[in-house]
Amino acid sequence: MADIYRPSLRLRPSEQRTILLVGDFIASVAATVGAVYFWYQYSLYRLVENGVKPNVAERILQIDVPFWFYLLPLVWLLLMVDSYELHTASNWRKTLRGIAVAPLVGLLGYSLLFTINTDPNSLPRIAIGAFLVLASALTLGWRAIYIRLYTSSGLMRRFLVVGAGKAGRTLVEAYRKLNPPPFLIIGFIDDDPAKRQKSYQGFAVLGDSEHLLDLIEDYRVSDVVVAITGEIKGETFQTILDIQERGIEVTRMPILYEELTQRVPIEHLETDWVIRSFVDQVRVHGLYELGKRLFDILGGLVGSVIFIFLFPFVAFAIIVESGLPVFYSQPRLGKGGRIFQIYKFRTMKQDAEADGEVRTAAENDPRVTRVGGFLRKTRLDEMPQFVTVLRGEMSLVGPRAERPELVAEYQKQIPFYRARLLVKPGLTGWAQINYGYVATIKETIVKLEYDLYYIKHRTFNMDFSIVLRTIGTVIRRTGR
Repeated sequence: MADIYRPSLRLRPSEQRTILLVGDFIASVAATVGAVYFWYQYSLYRLVENGVKPNVAERILQIDVPFWFYLLPLVWLLLMVDSYELHTASNWRKTLRGIAVAPLVGLLGYSLLFTINTDPNSLPRIAIGAFLVLASALTLGWRAIYIRLYTSSGLMRRFLVVGAGKAGRTLVEAYRKLNPPPFLIIGFIDDDPAKRQKSYQGFAVLGDSEHLLDLIEDYRVSDVVVAITGEIKGETFQTILDIQERGIEVTRMPILYEELTQRVPIEHLETDWVIRSFVDQVRVHGLYELGKRLFDILGGLVGSVIFIFLFPFVAFAIIVESGLPVFYSQPRLGKGGRIFQIYKFRTMKQDAEADGEVRTAAENDPRVTRVGGFLRKTRLDEMPQFVTVLRGEMSLVGPRAERPELVAEYQKQIPFYRARLLVKPGLTGWAQINYGYVATIKETIVKLEYDLYYIKHRTFNMDFSIVLRTIGTVIRRTGR
């Protein structure tokens, strides 16, 4: 029995993220040291090439390493922020893409600084290049080791799902979509006699709650997830308490669903959970609100300057293709349901809603012009909204601002839809970077789940991560 109760061998998501962060930090520190050494050797080579004897060159050579150079490991962690989501970190293709994008963004930032800096000699190009190459190579090697360990079943958690009803099957359906899986699901237990010996999504109902302890021992279970949204039997509840005392991790279905998908399962929530999550826990510290507003002002100023610079070129392209107007505006709902006007570069044909019917944009929407398609992919159509951010009606990060007519319609069909108005809408957001266009109520529900996850878990780090991922979207032109 002692062999199965070793949860310390099964790494939880927070522990996995910590290991990823520490590994990347060590790799970037090593890259910094290697870059300084390479810089020294290159400078030594240049002196010798210019006729200085090697022994003399070694005595006279001194490289002045600026203080900011030693902060590069922290910069590298910020550049890699998109890859700390566990499903990304465990996927080779996404990991390679993240490691490829990070040095490109770093090089772009360095090039900008090199251009505007009055003393280019203070920015060692050789050292920066060496750092980016070494950091990419060392991080790639470390991530290969991590993926190998991550996919080792001996280190993966082993889950038993209590409840084979709609909530349990929804959880397993979400699990099935992940490759590689973040843990192993062994099967279900359920007290309904009609469900015994059946399988759902390929996982069998192994028994009832009376045999829970035996099943945990037989299948070396490390975690139990309770997917019962209705009333739970007293005997089942006591058994769950017993296994928790023995060291088994017990998790509720909504919590694990959030861990798997970074979404809130709005169709499987109980009233008390909703009240705790979106009434008691939704409040954030005043320092976060202050920091977020300062971040919005700074970002709004930078974005407004870029908007002013790009305006003549974008306006010319729009006018040449489809004429005036350059902008379009619409009423949208902000925090608390307050109405404000949103402004964007026009990306659709004139009179896109000539019949007066309110419609959401669809993927490959025929109303979108060729210039508009480019503006949408690069998110440049959003540039005029930086002025709205400065005014305080929007934030850099938050749920998408929707039209009053659509909100009124969605409220009738989707539970908790109005909860997204608890915060300011944003230029970008958790749902925007994780999901595409929505054309159906089912897709709108998924997007709302992302929005509510952000509202529940929002922090300054999360906001900053979303902004960085959005910048990556702009560079890759994968916007929607």
